[in-house]
Amino acid sequence: MTTPTALTIAGSDSSGGAGIQADLKTFAALGVYGASAITALTAQNTKGVTGIHAVPAAFVTAQIDAVFSDLDVGAVKIGMVAQVASIDAIASSLTRWSPRHVVLDPVMVATSGDRLLAAEAVEALCKKLIPLASVITPNLPEAAALLDEKVAVSEAGIESQGRRLLALGARAVLIKGGHGQGAESTDYLVTVEGAIALAAPRVATQNTHGTGCSLSSAVAAGLAKGEPLEQAVRNAKAWISGAIAAADRFSVGHGHGPIHHLHKFY
Repeated sequence: MTTPTALTIAGSDSSGGAGIQADLKTFAALGVYGASAITALTAQNTKGVTGIHAVPAAFVTAQIDAVFSDLDVGAVKIGMVAQVASIDAIASSLTRWSPRHVVLDPVMVATSGDRLLAAEAVEALCKKLIPLASVITPNLPEAAALLDEKVAVSEAGIESQGRRLLALGARAVLIKGGHGQGAESTDYLVTVEGAIALAAPRVATQNTHGTGCSLSSAVAAGLAKGEPLEQAVRNAKAWISGAIAAADRFSVGHGHGPIHHLHKFY
């Protein structure tokens, strides 16, 4: 029996709350073996990002090839890509290896507000990575930025942006509603069949560092285990809601602390 395995292609967060560290914790929490290919090193903590060191594109390729040549990868999660050269390397590698599922989280800005994707890289991400994605997982500001539009504030506006993102080539779009307002945080799963609203009570906490990374990784974990996309998204939504609700059990840092990835265990 093959162990469900997922690969995260993303940046490293030195404080452990987001990036590949969050992705690997998520995979482990959901019973999936995690591998990683690091695109960038960040000097980062709960208060912000103080430095970014991009990994050379050829070495990003080498990491991806090393994993795929040996491990049976059920799903790939792509997070912080940092630069155009990395996007080119990732696109070429995934085209070569043809993974069954690709979850693309278009990481553009950290929870602290620091920019994590060069402006000139946005077009490359849209043209080269989105068409390879089984599902992309932008939050409300990221969805607007990808389309060069204002942030949608109504359900109809969000669904409309989701359809326009589908037109860029992704098979599905999950627009995350954590940046919205109201008593509930509602995510929208948009496919060619229509849109599904997934609501959960909004949790009052400042400890939300790594939420977006972790939700996309949870979706990838479900896909790696063979779950259909809608089930993987629903399970990921339930799990991330629990991780946010348990975040205040931690006292980590002095800014936006991490969510509790392993809340089911301690």
